[in-house]
Amino acid sequence: MFDEQWTIQAVREWGDWQLEPYIHDQEERMAQIDYLLTGMMDWNYAQLGNNLNTVLEDEKRLRFMVAVRAIKGGQPVQYALGHAAFYGREFQVDRRVLIPRQETEELVEWVLKDHPSNTKQRVLDIGTGSGAIAVSLNAERTNWDVTGTDISTDALAVAKENAQLYAPAVQLVQSDLFTDVTGTFDIIVANPPYISRGEQSVMDESVVMFEPDVALYADDDGLALYKKMATDLLTFLKPGGAAYFEIGYQQGGKLVDLFGTLPQVTVTLHQDLSGHDRMIKVLREM
Repeated sequence: MFDEQWTIQAVREWGDWQLEPYIHDQEERMAQIDYLLTGMMDWNYAQLGNNLNTVLEDEKRLRFMVAVRAIKGGQPVQYALGHAAFYGREFQVDRRVLIPRQETEELVEWVLKDHPSNTKQRVLDIGTGSGAIAVSLNAERTNWDVTGTDISTDALAVAKENAQLYAPAVQLVQSDLFTDVTGTFDIIVANPPYISRGEQSVMDESVVMFEPDVALYADDDGLALYKKMATDLLTFLKPGGAAYFEIGYQQGGKLVDLFGTLPQVTVTLHQDLSGHDRMIKVLREM
């Protein structure tokens, strides 16, 4: 079926053949295959298209085949590859952490747009996971003092690997929300677990099967951790500081009301590129 030597095109065809019984939509199959190949080769999609006749070395061919078999077992393509693109960088990911997503890139972008200069800011990223938010912020604003926290030691191990790659100055602390945090911050960012267990039936099966529960689900219809953070927020957020939260698309009104009960704050609801309520900012007055 294939050439004696395995070209890029040959492995693409092999991958398509292997995945067809599992991913019925060919466009989706090829999207995952090409994501794997560009990630493995450190190419963009134009480079991939221009190198279809390039012979793939054995080590990478075997790595590709192992990754395809992992996808056949239901793994998300990012876990099969071992890294995921986020804000222009490739972050190490595996089953210890959530896969960073485009909506969270938009949260990072909002923070950076609000704070365009490299003037020193003290920043706290709660529930850092892979470190995508904390590391991206510190890589883009090298003079900021950034701390990432997580309740999971496994997640912090992954975050440490990513920090070493892109922003070694990021400090990492094990903490349940604010429990082991000290001092006050100019910027607080959080993408906490916000999914209700009742939503599992409408979630992608690979997310339910492979991504860590501790990073996905929260009690009280997904609102429990926001309520805990709201209780302590003004203890840790400096006057004039701003807190940014990623939220579930159905939670906007409730969370605006929740954080709006805090004294002397302004709460702003922000939509993602799909037009869904996806993040809020809590600005504390001076």
